[in-house]
Amino acid sequence: MFLTLLIAFFSLIALMIIHEFGHFIIAKKFGVKVEEFGIGYPPRIYGKKFGDTIYSVNLIPLGAFVRIYGEEGGVDDYRSFANLAIWKRILIVLGGVLAFWAASIIIFSVVFGIGATVPVCDQDIAGFSNPQVKVLSVVPGTPGAEAGLKQGDVVTGLSSQEDTIAVDKITDFQEFTQQHKGEPVIISLERNGEKNAVIVTPRVDHPENQGPVGVALERTATLIEKAPWYQAPIKGLMYTGQVTWQAVVGIYTVFANMFTGKGVPAGAELAGPVGITIFLARAADYGPGFFLYFIGSISVFIALFNLFPIPALDGGKFVFLLIEKFRGRPVSVKVEQTLSIICFIILITLSIFVTIRFDVPRVIEFWKAGLR
Repeated sequence: MFLTLLIAFFSLIALMIIHEFGHFIIAKKFGVKVEEFGIGYPPRIYGKKFGDTIYSVNLIPLGAFVRIYGEEGGVDDYRSFANLAIWKRILIVLGGVLAFWAASIIIFSVVFGIGATVPVCDQDIAGFSNPQVKVLSVVPGTPGAEAGLKQGDVVTGLSSQEDTIAVDKITDFQEFTQQHKGEPVIISLERNGEKNAVIVTPRVDHPENQGPVGVALERTATLIEKAPWYQAPIKGLMYTGQVTWQAVVGIYTVFANMFTGKGVPAGAELAGPVGITIFLARAADYGPGFFLYFIGSISVFIALFNLFPIPALDGGKFVFLLIEKFRGRPVSVKVEQTLSIICFIILITLSIFVTIRFDVPRVIEFWKAGLR
């Protein structure tokens, strides 16, 4: 469990590094002096200067940063950010957002190369294929344990003396075993790619939270079919566009509902960095395909969030540059910095609220689940 959390956490950090690298590489391309590229936030643990740039590793592992010469304004130098043409500055500012999308395309290309299986509900149909019902856990001392059912078994069918059914929903299993309590039932299954079968007699009386057989089940389905390697990059690019559009529609729906008094749409969940890490850790339980799919989706959402016209975000800096373009002169450095600091404090405050209100319960639940 701890290792899974670490992998999830450093995956998010990797996205932040990629974001800052987007700013960094475009600034370098335009000949702007980059004073420092740092992983983590100060105080500095280690730094090494190559050319004009210090590459550093810092103590607080919550992201990355890049210090671009003259970005704060007031520097009259040919290698200064402030002396560049506006269109070049816009590209540098949006470089981090573009890096998120580039990362998504690469990640989704890999996902199409290996395929992705996701957890789904019995009611989920659209967009999925090959639904399967898997054994998530088996309670010791129950009919399921005595019959030899194991975690990871895929239940494909059930049969008794009178009935035979195929199983692709959890309710199929639950209803059949309820109807045949006290009778021998043959469970057809796949284990490690091989077909098998066991005989179980569902209990007539059982604890309320165990069911007649004593197994916990989950339903999974194929979200992304494995594609040939030469098609994977094209599919990755197209899928990134699809996820981006769905994210835009989702964000619009959330804000539209909030402003019309309808509240947060059903199924939408608020999560901060801690909550996203927990979601990623849970995604890892369903294999590398779903884990990477989740990271690719997060990368798209963070890209869109960074485009919000809020000072302290890339979108806010973009707006300041547009104002400069139409006014003919830049916004006062003091005004821009003041607005950025205020918005940064608001964002941090909201993040802390979401962490305490929504993420901490998720951490407790995840921890308890890992101890069971």
